[in-house]
Amino acid sequence: MPAVYGRARWELRIPDCQSLKDKRRVVHGLRDRARARLKVSVAETSYQEDMRRTELSMAFVSSDATLARSILDRADTLISSDPRVYVLETESEIY
Repeated sequence: MPAVYGRARWELRIPDCQSLKDKRRVVHGLRDRARARLKVSVAETSYQEDMRRTELSMAFVSSDATLARSILDRADTLISSDPRVYVLETESEIY
């Protein structure tokens, strides 16, 4: 059975941050929640010095495409439902 790879990227606006420390708190919360609930790798991949904007990227390996699509959908729901962030752009792919 071939492995299926999934990846997603979100560009986010975090309007209520007053410092990079506030931003880190939000980003780490999203990252840790995704890791714990979905068992995926997540990292902040851009805008590290901008306190009101970030890019989160996620990757994982799955045993089938249906499960991979489910993980991507749940990750998108987890990120977009957080009231502290606005999703500016998103993309996802399954390989």
